[in-house]
Amino acid sequence: MSDVSDRLGVLEDRLGAARRYLKIDDAEVQLQELEAEMAAPEFWSSPEQAQQVSRRYTQMREDVTLLEAIEHRLSDARVQAEFLEQGDLEFADELEENLSWVSARLASLDIRALLSGEFDEGDAIAEIHAGAGGTDSQDWAEMMLRMYERYAGEAGFSFELDEVTPGGEAGILSATFIVKGRYAYGLLQAERGVHRLVRMSPFDSQHRRHTSFASFEVTPLMDESFEVEIDDKELRIDTYRSSGAGGQHVNVTDSAVRITHLPTGIVVSCQNERSQLQNKARAMQILVSKLEQRHREEFRAQMSAIGGPQSEVSWSNQIRSYVLAPYQLVKDHRSGYEDHNVTEVLDGRIGPFIQAFLEWRRANDSD
Repeated sequence: MSDVSDRLGVLEDRLGAARRYLKIDDAEVQLQELEAEMAAPEFWSSPEQAQQVSRRYTQMREDVTLLEAIEHRLSDARVQAEFLEQGDLEFADELEENLSWVSARLASLDIRALLSGEFDEGDAIAEIHAGAGGTDSQDWAEMMLRMYERYAGEAGFSFELDEVTPGGEAGILSATFIVKGRYAYGLLQAERGVHRLVRMSPFDSQHRRHTSFASFEVTPLMDESFEVEIDDKELRIDTYRSSGAGGQHVNVTDSAVRITHLPTGIVVSCQNERSQLQNKARAMQILVSKLEQRHREEFRAQMSAIGGPQSEVSWSNQIRSYVLAPYQLVKDHRSGYEDHNVTEVLDGRIGPFIQAFLEWRRANDSD
């Protein structure tokens, strides 16, 4: 019984912490204000603003509803624990079910305390680029693309592939995709950097061990209401026939669009929408997001914030190693987190690595 009391105490403390970092008391007040705003006759006169308000309302309502459900299940557990203390074992199974349910829900919320950046709650634009290692690295880049697509699905995010440049013999040289869902950008920040693969090469006739590299970059996706001034004279817009792998990757049509921002040299492409107009609109959205990200990075550099030049996609710069031979291990070189089940990690189980990194980052930021 003391074990049950201890578990209840821990869960109650975690629930209190969740109420604080989710600011539930403030959210309950703001929900009433948003409901009044949404009920106004002129609410939809500005569709973009209305969508933002509606999205914020939905997110806050989800938080409040989840906390209410956790509090209800925890209240039931307290009553069941009292019966158990009196020797009544009828509710023992239900008590364990409630405790496990509450613990799992709080674990999913705990990561929110690690995400407080301006764009952490939003969608993300991600890019994968093959690095040193030739065909093996291009194959590794495609393996990473599959890993992140599966992670997005498991996390409940949507995954939209926008551009793929195929490799010479196999794999891909690069890919751009958008991950949409609450906290997509905040979570995927943990993956930014160089990823290293060690395996017996399927492209080596002597089947020797090879080391391959690919990089992962991520940028917050700005919504349509975010405005960055771009002079049309600063843009070079090219259309071309998509050269992607087809099938599960891209639609092979003549509607692909590539936009080059001449002052910065930033190049974005999109080839997965159904029309040239749609591809151009998506490419412009990605360009705006990249320009805003560049602006923030330049500002941080001017203010002497933590940062540095982009790492070379090669040896000694990796954030994580995936070793398939001579042993099986995935290790993050920042947090130290390890997993020996390489197959499951490559199938998208990277959540524990993301959480370990976020906890490591918070610990180091507070030093």
